[in-house]
This record gives sequence, structure tokens and C-alpha cells, in this order.
Amino acid sequence: MNTKRPGAVWARMAPVAALALAVGCGARATAVTEPTPAPEPEPAPAVSIAAGIDLDTIRAGEFDNGKMWTFEYPPLEYFRETYHFEPDQSWFERVRLGALRIQGCSASFVSPNGLVLTNHHCARENVSEVSQPGENLLDNGFYARSLDEERESSQTADQLIAIKDVTEEVYAALEGTAEAERGAALDEIREELSERIAEEHGGDEAGILVQVIELWDGAKYSAYVFRRYTNLRLVASPELQLGHFGGDPDNFTYPRYDLDFSFYRIYDTDGNPLKPEHWFNWSDKGVEEGDAVFVIGNPGGSSRLQTVAQLEWRGAVRDKVIYELLGSRADALQAFYDEDPERGEEMDLRNEIFGLLNSEKAFRGMWSGLQNPIYMARRRDSERQFRDAIENDPALSAKYGGLLERMAEIQKQRTPYAADFGAFAALGNPDFDAAALLRAFLAYRYVTASVSGAPQEVLDNLKGRVLAISDQPPSLQRRLLIARLTDFERHLGADSEIGRMILQGRTPEVTADAILASSALADSAQTASVLETGVLTADDPAIQMVATIIERLGAYQTAFQQLGQQEGAIANALGRARFDVYGTSIPPDATFSLRVADGVVKGYEYNGTYAPIYTTFYGLYDHYYSYGPGTDWDLPARWLSPPETLDLATPLNFVLTADVIGGNSGSPVINTDLEVVGLIFDGNIESLPGDYIYDPEVNRAVAVDVRGILEALDDMYDADRLVLELTTGQLVPTEAEADAVLAGK
Repeated sequence: MNTKRPGAVWARMAPVAALALAVGCGARATAVTEPTPAPEPEPAPAVSIAAGIDLDTIRAGEFDNGKMWTFEYPPLEYFRETYHFEPDQSWFERVRLGALRIQGCSASFVSPNGLVLTNHHCARENVSEVSQPGENLLDNGFYARSLDEERESSQTADQLIAIKDVTEEVYAALEGTAEAERGAALDEIREELSERIAEEHGGDEAGILVQVIELWDGAKYSAYVFRRYTNLRLVASPELQLGHFGGDPDNFTYPRYDLDFSFYRIYDTDGNPLKPEHWFNWSDKGVEEGDAVFVIGNPGGSSRLQTVAQLEWRGAVRDKVIYELLGSRADALQAFYDEDPERGEEMDLRNEIFGLLNSEKAFRGMWSGLQNPIYMARRRDSERQFRDAIENDPALSAKYGGLLERMAEIQKQRTPYAADFGAFAALGNPDFDAAALLRAFLAYRYVTASVSGAPQEVLDNLKGRVLAISDQPPSLQRRLLIARLTDFERHLGADSEIGRMILQGRTPEVTADAILASSALADSAQTASVLETGVLTADDPAIQMVATIIERLGAYQTAFQQLGQQEGAIANALGRARFDVYGTSIPPDATFSLRVADGVVKGYEYNGTYAPIYTTFYGLYDHYYSYGPGTDWDLPARWLSPPETLDLATPLNFVLTADVIGGNSGSPVINTDLEVVGLIFDGNIESLPGDYIYDPEVNRAVAVDVRGILEALDDMYDADRLVLELTTGQLVPTEAEADAVLAGK
């Protein structure tokens, strides 16, 4: 699935935002011992792709940097030349106000009554949240047959109501700021601008939220003024097997057969369905091959402005470490879920596992693309053109000369820390580590502070933080600790100093069992007891483990923080240079802010054959009967005996060339007449390198066809109330009244 935003790319990446971080341990920076070299990358998955090709002849593509256009800098001439379409200011305003940003995803108004369309996988956590005792709405689906049955959720929605250029104000605030202080200074001016501009638009009382968005790595800054809606109620969501049909095997592939949709309704402050100013009408014709379409959504993040040296670091170390980390933690959660499904459901682990597997597959695909010599040759040619433009202009050369070389040098300085990056990735993140280890980091500081005579208020603070860490089920905690010890063994080596002191010649499994069996930090009750009685000492095996790694961890973190600060400053200067050279002809990287991405409905060559532009319900049933019950292509009981009225030839999913990435999940696909024709939910496997290069020949966005959604609502779910609203805009309070209206027709 083209998932919720990560922090940087595909959705469910919130846990990965701290991949190189650890629980604050207060370690001082010291010299680091020579780390074990990072393991060699796996063989490139498609090295033969460049066989017989002189890579020096490869040239950058026109749209290698993609087509995620901002609303403040729309490519009007390009739209006119490409599609013979000249949208005016009114068109862009209606599009902007019809679109929404929800938690980690995109959405849109699709009726004059506050009805909101997004993906099933974007609403999945809310489906679990609103389930009442005895219900299993995630598996069985949900449909509110009346307004009164629409269920309150914790979902929020942001509508972009204004944009203001604040570049000069930001530049003025940052002028003369040292490299190390730039991040803090930027945060300060962003907060100041956000508060002031929010007040100008009515402030908190009007539900106003302002974010200062960085474009082109800081070449431009825009203040995005949002109206935040907080009263969202779940209206409908299909069964998990339909919304996630094909499971992880089909994720990031096409052809697909998913009903990945859900509906919310936004209510106003008086408790009535909201009457939005603009919405997208539901298309009754859908799409045909070659149709021009536009995706309106909030792509979460991309890295297309990164230099070749940065990408080479990712291909050699970073992305591989991340996908291995995600995979190992997904395996740990899945093993626990299989062992205790009831507890796993209470913890909502299925949704967490889906997210981890989704992100693992995404990073594996990104890493694979970095081994593609043609893609890298295109990026090198693009960088060559950029370098030449700077060097051939004396003014630009004086201002920006040498920046690419400095960026490359930073990546070289990271290389000695490759093993540390692998061993310590996401260390201290509760989604990735055992509770005993989380407590041990804080307990180490507590014990050290006690010995050094720290003030009581410091000790009390640390003690409270240790006690605040919740227990994990013992078998899950064991698996997570084994996973971390395996990280140490894989990246640092069993014969390294840390490996010898922690593993002591044992396997990660035996080591984890020994630590958990004798550490007082293995559960909260023991932890509270030793803290209250004052018998917690540095001899605790979990604390000893932390003491073993703390010096090397501190040195690594300090070095990476300094390199990161330097990299950020250089990236900002390179962003200004690119803007000076190319202006707005190259769109900025994604920032989880509203964009319009253009494309056409078009199939593509894959796997020795040709992908159709759309799939149908026939394919859904073919997959069920081909793979069988109990597989990822299973069907709920309702779907095993469909009514004769279900038209199996109805288009279900389709592909388009629009440029999308994580955060675009739930984005409406609209035509030039502002009708919604589809709903983005994924990209194909070929699109995964799209984080750093867009290839229109094979990159495809995958959407749910509105014709398939309407067919399912009408014939499978008997959701006449929704069908009436989507096709006519008419809101009726109950299903019985909707039936009467439709019968009268």
C-alpha cells in the first residue's frame, strides 16, 4: 500500500523517524574504537539491466525530479502544452479547498454534507478504535445505516485555506546564525511566524493551524494556513480482507483487486454535518486509457534533491540497515501474535505489523533501485549539469562553488560509523526494543547520578521516567531483546569488544534469556521494588549491557549529530543554488503538504507482459479461487455468495502515471471537470525508487476506481444512503428513507 507518511517516505514510518537515535544517556563524546566494516551490500537485483550499455552516455530524464507541483507555483504552461488544459485561479481554489490532510494520509470532500473519502488502510486504526465490546469491525467491516450510527473517532482533518510566502522573514532571522545553531534558530522563527499568522486568521478559536513549510531544502519558505476539523465520525469501511486484499505479497504491485476505501463525515461545532464550500463530485463515467488526471494530496517526503554521494551512502549502508531492522521487528511481532492472537488483538498488533512490513518492502525497493546502474547514471548526469551551471556562472560559482564536494566529504566521514549505524539504529525506540533495555538506559543514568551525588530532584525525575515504562508481554520482550542482540552481533561482530562482553560466546537467544532471568528491570513490579528499596546497582545485567555500549554509542551519536548539522547547512545552500539555476521548473521534494500531480491513465510493460489499465471484480474472484481460502486472497463470507446484481465486469483498480509517494494514500484522483474518478492507495513495485528518481516509463500510481466503490456499496453492502449521497448530493438520515427515495425514482 502507498502508505501513511513516514517521516521521510511511505506510511507507518513514525517509528523509523528515530532510526539513528537512542534514549538520552548523557554519555560524553569519546574516541571510538575502529568499527567493524559494514557488510557488503547484497548483489544488485538487476545488474544485467545495464549490460552492454555505456553508462557515460546515459542522460537525466526530463522529470527525474518528479511532478509533485505546489499550489503556489503551479506549472501552468506545462499543463497547457501537455494536456491543452488551462486551469484558472478558481479551479485551483476549488481543488485546494476540496482536499484534506488527515493523520498520515490524504482525503477529500465528496459531498456537500461533509462526507470524506480516504483509504481503508488510513482509517484502519480508527476502525479498531470505534469497535465496541463484542464487535470485530476490522474483520467484519462497518457501515452506519443512519446519521446517528456514525461513530466518533480521534481522526482529524486539515484543510489548506491560505498560503503566504515567508522566505524573506526566515532568511532575516537566520542571517549570521552559526551552523550548529541553525536548527534551533529555524525552529524559533517557524514557531513565531506560525503563532502570528494563526492569530491573523482567527487563532485556536477558529481551529487555525499554521505550518511553515520548507521548499527546495530551504530555498523558499511558505506558511500554510490550515483549518483543522476535529469532529470526524466513521461512516463506512469494508472488511479487512477487501481493504487489504492480497496482503503483503500484493503490496506495491499491480494488477490489484483492493477495495481500499473508507468514509468519514465531518461535523461542525453545532454537531451538524459540515457544509463545505467545495467538494469533488462523484464521476459516473470513470476513466479510459489516455485520460488526463490529477492527484490532489499530501506526499509525505522524498529525497530527489539529495546528491549522488548521499545516495551512494544510502545504497551502501542506510537503506539496507533500515529494511533489515523493520523486517526483524515485524518477525518478532508476528511470532508473538501467532502465539497469542487474543493479546495481539488487544495491542492492535496486526495494524502495527502491516505498517512494518509495508515500510520494510518500501525500503527494500528503494535500496534495490540504488543498485540500478542506469538510475544512478541518470542522477550523476543531473548532478553534472547542475555542477556545470554553477561553475560556468562566476556569480553562482563564487556563492555555491565546492558545495557538492563538501557534501561528498561528509558521506566519507560517515563511513567509519557504518557498523554503529546498523547496531544502534532506532535504539531506545519502544516500537523496536525490549522494555528492560529501555529501563536500563534510564536506570544507568539513575545509578551513575546516585553515585556522583546528584540532587534529589534529578534522581526523582529519572526514577519517575524508569517507572513510567510499561511492561511488554514476556515472550514479546524476549523476542525484541533477541532482535537487538542480533543487531549487535551482525553489525559489530561477536568477536568485537562489545560482542565479547555482552554475548560472551553465547547466542543472542541464550544471552537474552540470561539477562531477563536475572535483571530486576525485566518487569515493572521488580523495577519499582529495587528502586524503592535502593538496591538497584550497576551490577544488574541489563544495566551492565548499557554500560558496555554507552561510550561507543555516545561517540557515534555525537559524530552523527555533527555531520548531520553540516549536511543540513550544505543541503540548504544547495537548495538555494538549485533554485537560482532552475527556479520552479523542478518541483521541490515532498513535505507532507498539498501538491497536485498530473498524469494519464496508462498501462505498462512488466514481467514480460503488459499490465491492463484497470482490473475488475472478475480478477478478485479469480485470485480467491486460484489461491484458496486461508490465504491473503481469502474473501469474507458475504463475498462468497454475491448477489446476481453484482456486475463482475465493473472496474475495480486502475493505474496512472501521476507521481505519488507515502502520504498520498487517500488522495482523490480527479479529472479536469473536478470529478473524483479514483482513490490513490498504492504504487507499483517499480515506483519504489521514486523516493529519489521518478521514472514515468514504469512508475505507476494504483487507485481504486470509483465505479468499483459504488458497485460494492450498492450491491454488496446495501448502502443506499451513501449511494444516494454520492450520486445526487442528497443527505438522508436513515437507510429506510434512502430506500424510499431510490424506490421513488
